[in-house]
Amino acid sequence: MFNVLEKSLPELVELESLIAKMGDKGRVRVIAEIPYEDQVFPIHAIEIGSEDPTTPCFAMVGGVHGLERIGSLVVNSTLQTVLELLSWDQTLKERLKHSRLLFVPILNPVGMYRRSRSNGNNVDLMRNAPVFSEEATRFLYGGHRVSPKIPFYRGALADGMEKENQALTDLLVERLLPADVSICLDVHSGFGSSDRLWFPYARTQKPFPYFVEAYAFRELLNKTYPHHVYSVEPQSIQYTTHGDLWDYLYDIHLQKKKGKEFFLPLTLELGSWKWVRKNPRQIFDVIGVFNPILPHRKARVLRDQKTFMDFLHRAVMTRGWIDLTPEQRQIWKFEALNHWYADIHNEAS
Repeated sequence: MFNVLEKSLPELVELESLIAKMGDKGRVRVIAEIPYEDQVFPIHAIEIGSEDPTTPCFAMVGGVHGLERIGSLVVNSTLQTVLELLSWDQTLKERLKHSRLLFVPILNPVGMYRRSRSNGNNVDLMRNAPVFSEEATRFLYGGHRVSPKIPFYRGALADGMEKENQALTDLLVERLLPADVSICLDVHSGFGSSDRLWFPYARTQKPFPYFVEAYAFRELLNKTYPHHVYSVEPQSIQYTTHGDLWDYLYDIHLQKKKGKEFFLPLTLELGSWKWVRKNPRQIFDVIGVFNPILPHRKARVLRDQKTFMDFLHRAVMTRGWIDLTPEQRQIWKFEALNHWYADIHNEAS
């Protein structure tokens, strides 16, 4: 099986190699095993740092869509860097006494193995959560239950969530949502020209409860790295969908919230047009549509994300950008409404 995976799922081979070398630097568990044909594919979760689930936590998820392999590569690369730093960097060791890192590099191993957006049941994991759009969605693209043979299939209502999604939900409810401050970055790639950072909601264009904090996050990023390349925005600016997993997990956070716990789910949508533009031939390969193919471009993507991942780890370790004064909250509420929700804001006015 190793030889088969080395060719068809090298991201899993790379991940298991990292795990084998990890030693006592982190804690590993298999949160689910997904059978497909005559094989069983594991979903690994790796946690590094404090064992206290209430300590600040930065989590990364990749490989939700099997075609978007660059997401898993970004998570694997970040994990590799952290493990290397832990062999010599005392500053990071001290930071991790008071915080945690959580990695789920390959949520949909079967989809990656079979070169499919969906999982082995032909279900799109980002259309599968028990959440319904409050507004009209794009036909089929927004999630449907017409047929598993058509992309963006949500799965049958009676079947509930797919095993991959349930395993991730159980993990995050246990290890992420109890944290004082937590951010989860889900790394994807999409057929666009720029890198976008999306926050909920995907089901409605109305502001979600933490939209002021999301604007504070945007300001923190802009001031810290004024030349960054990310467009920070609610996903609904681009489109609305049924079944968004992060809408669902954010709602669970609100239900379980007991005090000042803060959870911001982010989706990094790496724009693949810039790779295709520079190498048009890769558009004829379904993997090439969503991933950098040439080695130097792949290396550049992995290298360019390092600073941002460190920024997110640092961001969860302080509440200064979250616990706003009433005056600052009012200012940024007005700015956020006009920046992201101008149409709704003007109608309400």
